[in-house]
Amino acid sequence: MRRRAVIKKPDLPDPKYNSQLIAKFINVLMTSGKKTTAEKIVYGALESLQERVTEEAPLKVFIKAMDNVRPRLELKPRRVGGATYQIPIEVSAARGNSLAMRWVRDFARKKKGKPMQVKLAEELLAAYKNEGPAIKKRDETHKMADANKAFAHLKW
Repeated sequence: MRRRAVIKKPDLPDPKYNSQLIAKFINVLMTSGKKTTAEKIVYGALESLQERVTEEAPLKVFIKAMDNVRPRLELKPRRVGGATYQIPIEVSAARGNSLAMRWVRDFARKKKGKPMQVKLAEELLAAYKNEGPAIKKRDETHKMADANKAFAHLKW
Protein backbone atom coordinates (compact mmCIF):
# COMPACT_ATOMS: atom_id res chain seq x y z
CA MET A 1 0.00 0.00 0.00
CA ARG A 2 1.43 3.34 -1.01
CA ARG A 3 -0.49 5.73 1.18
CA ARG A 4 -2.67 5.43 4.21
CA ALA A 5 -6.22 4.23 3.63
CA VAL A 6 -8.94 6.82 3.24
CA ILE A 7 -11.37 6.91 6.14
CA LYS A 8 -14.87 6.83 4.65
CA LYS A 9 -17.39 9.13 6.28
CA PRO A 10 -20.85 7.56 6.36
CA ASP A 11 -23.40 9.41 4.21
CA LEU A 12 -26.35 10.85 6.08
CA PRO A 13 -29.59 9.12 5.05
CA ASP A 14 -32.07 11.18 3.05
CA PRO A 15 -34.82 12.90 5.10
CA LYS A 16 -37.87 11.39 3.35
CA TYR A 17 -37.09 7.66 3.07
CA ASN A 18 -34.24 7.51 5.62
CA SER A 19 -32.11 5.60 3.09
CA GLN A 20 -28.39 6.04 2.51
CA LEU A 21 -28.73 4.61 -1.01
CA ILE A 22 -31.23 7.30 -2.04
CA ALA A 23 -29.06 10.00 -0.42
CA LYS A 24 -26.11 8.75 -2.46
CA PHE A 25 -28.21 8.70 -5.64
CA ILE A 26 -29.32 12.30 -5.02
CA ASN A 27 -25.64 13.28 -4.76
CA VAL A 28 -24.83 11.39 -8.00
CA LEU A 29 -27.69 13.15 -9.81
CA MET A 30 -26.82 16.60 -8.46
CA THR A 31 -25.17 19.09 -10.83
CA SER A 32 -23.53 22.39 -9.87
CA GLY A 33 -24.30 21.83 -6.18
CA LYS A 34 -28.08 22.11 -6.67
CA LYS A 35 -29.12 19.49 -4.16
CA THR A 36 -32.70 20.73 -3.74
CA THR A 37 -33.31 20.35 -7.47
CA ALA A 38 -31.79 16.85 -7.43
CA GLU A 39 -33.99 15.91 -4.44
CA LYS A 40 -37.12 17.15 -6.25
CA ILE A 41 -36.22 15.08 -9.31
CA VAL A 42 -35.52 11.88 -7.33
CA TYR A 43 -38.56 12.20 -5.05
CA GLY A 44 -40.78 13.04 -8.03
CA ALA A 45 -39.48 9.98 -9.89
CA LEU A 46 -40.10 7.78 -6.84
CA GLU A 47 -43.66 9.14 -6.50
CA SER A 48 -44.42 8.33 -10.13
CA LEU A 49 -42.89 4.87 -9.56
CA GLN A 50 -45.36 4.39 -6.71
CA GLU A 51 -48.23 5.14 -9.10
CA ARG A 52 -46.92 2.65 -11.69
CA VAL A 53 -45.87 -0.18 -9.32
CA THR A 54 -48.64 -0.30 -6.72
CA GLU A 55 -47.75 -3.66 -5.14
CA GLU A 56 -44.39 -2.50 -3.72
CA ALA A 57 -43.10 0.57 -1.89
CA PRO A 58 -41.05 2.96 -4.07
CA LEU A 59 -37.97 2.44 -1.86
CA LYS A 60 -38.10 -1.33 -2.47
CA VAL A 61 -38.56 -0.76 -6.21
CA PHE A 62 -35.53 1.58 -6.22
CA ILE A 63 -33.36 -0.88 -4.27
CA LYS A 64 -34.39 -3.78 -6.55
CA ALA A 65 -33.64 -1.67 -9.65
CA MET A 66 -30.16 -0.83 -8.30
CA ASP A 67 -29.53 -4.52 -7.47
CA ASN A 68 -30.53 -5.50 -11.00
CA VAL A 69 -28.19 -2.94 -12.61
CA ARG A 70 -25.22 -3.52 -10.26
CA PRO A 71 -22.40 -5.36 -12.09
CA ARG A 72 -20.72 -8.35 -10.43
CA LEU A 73 -17.57 -8.27 -12.60
CA GLU A 74 -15.67 -5.56 -14.45
CA LEU A 75 -12.51 -5.33 -16.53
CA LYS A 76 -9.32 -3.64 -15.37
CA PRO A 77 -6.46 -3.08 -17.81
CA ARG A 78 -3.16 -4.56 -16.62
CA ARG A 79 0.19 -4.20 -18.40
CA VAL A 80 2.21 -7.39 -18.52
CA GLY A 81 5.44 -7.14 -20.51
CA GLY A 82 4.59 -5.02 -23.54
CA ALA A 83 0.93 -6.04 -23.79
CA THR A 84 -2.11 -4.68 -21.99
CA TYR A 85 -4.63 -7.31 -20.91
CA GLN A 86 -8.21 -6.72 -19.80
CA ILE A 87 -8.47 -8.65 -16.55
CA PRO A 88 -11.88 -9.49 -15.05
CA ILE A 89 -12.15 -8.63 -11.37
CA GLU A 90 -15.02 -8.81 -8.91
CA VAL A 91 -16.67 -5.49 -8.10
CA SER A 92 -16.99 -4.39 -4.47
CA ALA A 93 -20.47 -3.46 -3.24
CA ALA A 94 -19.67 0.26 -3.04
CA ARG A 95 -18.15 0.36 -6.54
CA GLY A 96 -21.05 -1.69 -7.93
CA ASN A 97 -23.57 0.74 -6.45
CA SER A 98 -21.60 3.67 -7.82
CA LEU A 99 -21.50 2.20 -11.34
CA ALA A 100 -25.21 1.28 -11.24
CA MET A 101 -26.22 4.79 -10.15
CA ARG A 102 -24.03 6.41 -12.79
CA TRP A 103 -25.41 4.19 -15.56
CA VAL A 104 -29.04 4.85 -14.60
CA ARG A 105 -28.37 8.60 -14.38
CA ASP A 106 -26.55 8.74 -17.72
CA PHE A 107 -29.17 6.75 -19.63
CA ALA A 108 -31.96 8.86 -18.11
CA ARG A 109 -30.14 12.05 -19.19
CA LYS A 110 -29.68 10.74 -22.74
CA LYS A 111 -33.43 10.51 -23.32
CA LYS A 112 -34.91 13.59 -24.96
CA GLY A 113 -38.17 15.47 -24.86
CA LYS A 114 -39.39 14.74 -21.32
CA PRO A 115 -38.79 16.22 -17.86
CA MET A 116 -35.97 14.56 -15.91
CA GLN A 117 -38.38 13.17 -13.28
CA VAL A 118 -40.26 11.21 -15.97
CA LYS A 119 -37.06 10.02 -17.68
CA LEU A 120 -35.59 8.85 -14.37
CA ALA A 121 -38.82 7.08 -13.36
CA GLU A 122 -38.90 5.27 -16.73
CA GLU A 123 -35.25 4.23 -16.37
CA LEU A 124 -35.77 2.94 -12.81
CA LEU A 125 -38.91 1.05 -13.85
CA ALA A 126 -37.05 -0.56 -16.77
CA ALA A 127 -34.20 -1.55 -14.42
CA TYR A 128 -36.73 -2.94 -11.92
CA LYS A 129 -38.19 -5.12 -14.69
CA ASN A 130 -34.68 -6.25 -15.75
CA GLU A 131 -34.79 -4.46 -19.11
CA GLY A 132 -33.58 -1.20 -20.62
CA PRO A 133 -30.19 0.24 -21.52
CA ALA A 134 -28.67 0.10 -18.00
CA ILE A 135 -29.32 -3.66 -17.80
CA LYS A 136 -27.93 -4.03 -21.32
CA LYS A 137 -24.76 -2.22 -20.21
CA ARG A 138 -24.40 -4.56 -17.20
CA ASP A 139 -24.85 -7.62 -19.42
CA GLU A 140 -22.31 -6.24 -21.89
CA THR A 141 -19.80 -5.73 -19.07
CA HIS A 142 -20.37 -9.29 -17.83
CA LYS A 143 -20.01 -10.67 -21.36
CA MET A 144 -16.68 -8.87 -21.82
CA ALA A 145 -15.45 -10.14 -18.45
CA ASP A 146 -16.49 -13.67 -19.40
CA ALA A 147 -14.69 -13.41 -22.74
CA ASN A 148 -11.49 -12.33 -20.97
CA LYS A 149 -11.56 -14.84 -18.11
CA ALA A 150 -8.53 -16.57 -19.67
CA PHE A 151 -6.48 -13.67 -18.28
CA ALA A 152 -7.93 -13.96 -14.76
CA HIS A 153 -4.70 -15.65 -13.58
CA LEU A 154 -2.85 -12.35 -14.17
CA LYS A 155 -4.66 -10.49 -11.39
CA TRP A 156 -2.65 -9.92 -8.24
